[in-house]
Amino acid sequence: MTEQERGLGGQARRMADLIDYQEGSVVSRQLTKGDGGNVTLFAFDAGEGLTEHTSPFDALAFVVDGEAEVAISGVASRLREGDMILMPANEPHALKAPSRFKMLLIMVKS
Repeated sequence: MTEQERGLGGQARRMADLIDYQEGSVVSRQLTKGDGGNVTLFAFDAGEGLTEHTSPFDALAFVVDGEAEVAISGVASRLREGDMILMPANEPHALKAPSRFKMLLIMVKS
């Protein structure tokens, strides 16, 4: 599905409005995908998260609403709206939502 088919192409939009929170869940919306990577918007309800894992690609996480805890190789960082962090390829990382937050994840494959 293209950006145009998703209703995003050529339109300025407020990023935080492109996804809604869902009680007790992590919600995701892929905004674009290509050979070089993808861009996905996430909404985490309070108390939710992603357990520690690795990825073969660098990923840039940008908080668009709320606050998040991100741990990379056991080192925790607290991110607030407007903050970003690079999660390097092959480094273990995890995310927790001390309160609701929304995050844009940019996965760079090349």
